[in-house]
Amino acid sequence: MRLVENIIGAMRGKAGTPIPGGIKPPDYKQATLRSRLMPTPIPRELILPLIQHGSTRTKPLVKPGDKVLKYQTIACSEATGIVDLHAPTSGVIRAIENFAIPSPLNKESMCILLESDGFDAEIDHNAITDYCSLSYLELAKLIEEGAIFGLGGEGYLNRLKLSSGKAVKLLIINAAENEPYITADEALLREKAKLVVLGAKILQAACMAEHCVIAIDSNNTDAIEALEQTQLNCPIELIKVAPKYPTGSEKQLIQTITSKEVPSGKYPADIGILMHNVGTAYAAYQAVVEGKPCISRITTLAGPALQTPKNFETLIGTSVDYLLELCGLNQQDHTMTLMGGSLMGVKLARTDVPILKTTSCIIAASNAEFPPPALEQACIRCGFCADACPVSLLPQQLYLYAKCQYYSELISHGLNDCIECGACAYVCPSNIPLVQYYRASKEEIGNQLKNEMSSAQWKQRFQYHQYRAKKDKEASRESKKRGAVAKTDEAVQSAGSTVQNMLPTFSRESAKKEIAAAVDRVRKRKTRLIASSSDENTESSK
Repeated sequence: MRLVENIIGAMRGKAGTPIPGGIKPPDYKQATLRSRLMPTPIPRELILPLIQHGSTRTKPLVKPGDKVLKYQTIACSEATGIVDLHAPTSGVIRAIENFAIPSPLNKESMCILLESDGFDAEIDHNAITDYCSLSYLELAKLIEEGAIFGLGGEGYLNRLKLSSGKAVKLLIINAAENEPYITADEALLREKAKLVVLGAKILQAACMAEHCVIAIDSNNTDAIEALEQTQLNCPIELIKVAPKYPTGSEKQLIQTITSKEVPSGKYPADIGILMHNVGTAYAAYQAVVEGKPCISRITTLAGPALQTPKNFETLIGTSVDYLLELCGLNQQDHTMTLMGGSLMGVKLARTDVPILKTTSCIIAASNAEFPPPALEQACIRCGFCADACPVSLLPQQLYLYAKCQYYSELISHGLNDCIECGACAYVCPSNIPLVQYYRASKEEIGNQLKNEMSSAQWKQRFQYHQYRAKKDKEASRESKKRGAVAKTDEAVQSAGSTVQNMLPTFSRESAKKEIAAAVDRVRKRKTRLIASSSDENTESSK
């Protein structure tokens, strides 16, 4: 722990150690920071996907026609780490069916359609003013009940982070927002820094971290000023990091702050470090202190096709179309819509899709800043991609293996360590969409593993079936053998009892009677013999 204290002490108020590689693209952040953070008007309809994270669907607790109140639980799941779904406003459930969800492939998923009534009526919720009196388990439970998972974009499950059971030496609150266009965290810190710091204290108490720091880009001057004013008499340290992309990525920020690398295949918790986004800290404050579950998030609306780009506190389930209209979408300039940043975001197939808890940014792109992709050319092995890689991989080698579908070589060369930041594709002079190749390879490897697991499961089931059939056959044979033996024993017993029944019953009295009868018979016989002999003698004398 002394090492962490020394690192924090050395970096206090200074920029962190730069990560290897990285890029410095234009940030395009000024336009969205000109106005204050604004809550969105309540939309007429909200589309709430039942799958919030991963592939586990929550179970609806409502049906079409039901009236619901704001913050009411409308779907839940018993699966580990899957948070409940709450109504962002009051209204009526109109449908539970498939709707379009954010995807480059025009996917649909089961959703709840909530029609708002405009009253925004709330259920009662329990506010807790003295959260310091709560144990870490009680705090973790309140955070879980607040339906919070990582709001930094990746959507990591906070319950699994807080309940990992591993000692946490350092908690990092990530405000290093260095991907172009995204200013959601900076806008939140400028106006609600005090609440974010309180949320950071709650998270620190919930995971029992020994130290807590807030990491922020050194050029976010307004947010830094707001934090420094809030930080008075506060044990949470503020660390300024170089505004180089992708410093804000989890493992890269840990390396920047502590000079320690998270081993391949491991998690930050394995080295005693935990990281949460500033949006997660704010949501933790709302869940614990105000008793309100997470029903909204800060979302940046940016891009050259918008007349008034800004940051909104957006209700979950709000349509992207609705937000674009609020910012004055120029249909003539609008060529595509990105969800996320310009480097890691995904192109939406349609815009009538809902805002999710992981939606940090919506970009209305135009040809001016997002020209059509140039024609892909052959790799010239310039090495620019390797210089830009923040994980120190060999992107050109991974690209060749991906094209040849050498999946074992891809894995051995660290494909799973690729964070898909897009820095390699950004600097590639041959316009090769490297990240697309890596994503496709990861997906194919995942499918192969699923197939292998499925085959192994079927094989295991078949072997178990064969084993059971053999055991049943042996049991049947043994049962028949035992039945035959039992029948033989019964026959012997039956025969013995029959013979026994045929024998006269022995007793002393019956024996005396039988002897007396035999003696009497002998006496009578002798008498008859004597009588007959005397008669013969009489006749002969005559």
